Amino acid sequence: MRRLHAPTHLDIHDRDIDDVLTMDESGKEKTALVFAGGGSLGAVQVGMLKALVRQHIVPDLVVGASVGAINGAYFAAAANEEGVARLERIWLRLRRADIFPFSPINGVLSFIGHRDYLVTPAPLRALIESELPYHRLEDARIPCHVVATDVLEGTEVTLSSGAASLALLASAAIPAIYPPVAINGRYLMDGGVANYTPISTAVALGASRVIILPTGAPCALHTLPRGAVALLLHALNLIIMRQLILDIERFKGQAELIVIPPLCPLTVTPYDFSQTPELIQRAEATTRLWLKKHGMQGAGPPPALLPHSHDK
Repeated sequence: MRRLHAPTHLDIHDRDIDDVLTMDESGKEKTALVFAGGGSLGAVQVGMLKALVRQHIVPDLVVGASVGAINGAYFAAAANEEGVARLERIWLRLRRADIFPFSPINGVLSFIGHRDYLVTPAPLRALIESELPYHRLEDARIPCHVVATDVLEGTEVTLSSGAASLALLASAAIPAIYPPVAINGRYLMDGGVANYTPISTAVALGASRVIILPTGAPCALHTLPRGAVALLLHALNLIIMRQLILDIERFKGQAELIVIPPLCPLTVTPYDFSQTPELIQRAEATTRLWLKKHGMQGAGPPPALLPHSHDK
């Protein structure tokens, strides 16, 4: 098996993996790591990253939307085991109140029309600014591209420079939950409204290989998600996964698409932060097993992404 080594690109060292992604020395080929959105299920991506960095997989660029943008930005700072371990520690201490600090006052003000959001983004912004080891996107060690949506135009906006915290807040600004974020005179909201799994963005940026980290969808719920926000996040998550399936079919002829299989069965909703340790552990184990069996081979959407049921 021929191996071409380019330290600044994707590089795999493992005799158990048959298919090795390589970069030519001219730099014509690029590999992108694409992070989908998915609320608390973003913890799954941490487990995937733990398995990937063990194989020394380092992309040429990172693209993400919503919580995937946040995970991607942290990975772009240190695409190694130490960097992922730091991201894992952040996730392990997260609680729902850290991300969705609801208050009766905000609820009342929103209901009577004095505010267009339910949750203040201050705690999330403080978390990002205190933990992200760079302040501007262009300072990331790996080029980092954050996908948001223009509120007025409904168009996709890709942020590749400027204040990292503002870009990430914009990409994660779920409509009606968080307020839109003003950047360069444009009001931006959740990147998922325009492009939740931004394969198209990676291809437009020149990626010939796209490694996709989906958060997956709860496929084995026994009861309906409780509460309006939980139901909203669940619905958005279903849209993400359905759109991902369509995008895989749409772009399979334009780039090599490699989809890391999400967890299945999955009983955790995107609003539940209580299962983070289990999600990370399961995702790491599942990804390591998949790498050992199949290597980094693109073979269409994994069965776990397709509509299915676990009813007896």
